Amino acid sequence: MTPQQTLRQRLQQDQVLKAPGVYDGLSALLVEQAGFEAAFLSGACIAFARFGRPDMGLVSMNEVATTISDIRERIEIPLIVDMDTGFGNALNVQRTMRLFEKMGASAMQMEDQLMPKRCGHMAGKQVIPCDEMVGKIHAALDARQDPNTLLIARTDALGVNGFDDAMTRAEKYVEAGADVLFIEAPKDLDQMRQIGETFGSSMPLVHNLVEGGHSPVKSSEELQKLNYRIAIYPAALLHTFVPAARQTLSHIAQTGAQLELDENHCDLNELNSTTGAPELLSKLQKYT
Repeated sequence: MTPQQTLRQRLQQDQVLKAPGVYDGLSALLVEQAGFEAAFLSGACIAFARFGRPDMGLVSMNEVATTISDIRERIEIPLIVDMDTGFGNALNVQRTMRLFEKMGASAMQMEDQLMPKRCGHMAGKQVIPCDEMVGKIHAALDARQDPNTLLIARTDALGVNGFDDAMTRAEKYVEAGADVLFIEAPKDLDQMRQIGETFGSSMPLVHNLVEGGHSPVKSSEELQKLNYRIAIYPAALLHTFVPAARQTLSHIAQTGAQLELDENHCDLNELNSTTGAPELLSKLQKYT
């Protein structure tokens, strides 16, 4: 079964699918080794980790495609990919859809922001007209090579035009053929209940559990009660990494000594083992 088929089948279950955010081969490998059923390739985290920049539309289509390829070479679980706005108009969307699918994306999330986009929990967003986004959804579906590849339609209109416009857009995106729906940044539980009651029984709903965001819920258990089916944790690993990295660098700067190994650290042997050195050395013997 392909990762696309696996993801489609998994989303038929009622239990929420938890998809931590990844940004390179190591982060994706750790997610798979931890037993998660899917990973989420976050455009924001590519910007954070690769370029040291915020999520403000600075990452290109080809940079995301390269990251998909790197990750797909290393893991087998489904990969949900953030394709931002599709990187342009409907024709750009079609090129993006074909390229990302070829690189190994199992599902792609496209939003209705105006380029250059920005993080869904930042102020100052703008959205394109609803009809333009509907056309981009049609374009993406026409370009899809594998019918099992999922298209996630995301609207950021709630924070721009209000809840009613977001719900109207969501309905039109569903009618256009989107497989999964993502209404970004609901302001309270009542809005989430309305979203779940309106759409949750007919298609999977995504919610963004980002630390420091504006989500009124904090766990996948709460989401399940609200009729949501996918929880993404886009920056959880990086939110852990940054303070740990600062602490490590401070230790080196002050003492000049190597780290004291404890439960919060691994050594070179463990890192080699985690990334598959024993398996590669065993395989090498076949050729030597």
